[in-house]
Amino acid sequence: MKNSCFKNLNFLFLLAALSVFSLENIAAQEDKTLTREGNNLFKKEKYNEAEISYRKALEKNKNMPEATFNLGDAVYEQKRFDEATKQFEQSAKTATDNSIKAKAFHNLGNSYLSQKKYEEAANAFKSSLKLNPKDADTRYNLAYANAMLHQQQQDQNKQNKDNKNDQKDNKDQQNKDNKKDQNKDNKNNDQQNQNDQQQADNKENKQQQPQPKLSKEDAEKLLQALQNEEQKANQKVQKANAKPANVKVEKDW
Repeated sequence: MKNSCFKNLNFLFLLAALSVFSLENIAAQEDKTLTREGNNLFKKEKYNEAEISYRKALEKNKNMPEATFNLGDAVYEQKRFDEATKQFEQSAKTATDNSIKAKAFHNLGNSYLSQKKYEEAANAFKSSLKLNPKDADTRYNLAYANAMLHQQQQDQNKQNKDNKNDQKDNKDQQNKDNKKDQNKDNKNNDQQNQNDQQQADNKENKQQQPQPKLSKEDAEKLLQALQNEEQKANQKVQKANAKPANVKVEKDW
């Protein structure tokens, strides 16, 4: 694996062995042949073709540890990290050899690192070191995973704090806007009430408009005129009620 941040993937090679010609051995030779073919293609960085060979080998023998393990390497190099994770989990689960199991956990940790799943990566490296405590690459990768996990947690805490501050700022701004709108509504209501009161006052003033006041001189003139009118009226009444005096007329005979 080409990565300057953490150490390389492990890879399994097949050992040559004496073979006895039989139908069972021929089938076994086919899966090993396909696995070796996949290994050669992998060395040439033909990862897609290597993947095909490993899958064919597993069709012949689904329990073949080398093909299972190296298939994980092939899909990893194609940056299909989720598939690689599942493949290495399977290899670690089914491997009977602790050396292979330790390497599977190491590669599983690398798959998690590539997905920035640092806590899972650290756990995988710890499992590998339990089986092979002296593996320097695994120890290095565990330290790297822990450092990245610490940084990730700090970043998350900062993000949470920033989000909390943003929410507070948004709430404060909303309260400020609401208060501004409320003040505007109150101002409009006050203006409306003032206009209504002004209209009511104008109406009342119109209905109850006082008569203009007379000056003292005008009042005396008006009073004198009223008295004169009253006196004239009284005179007319007296004149009308007056009876003519009885005059005795002597008859001239």
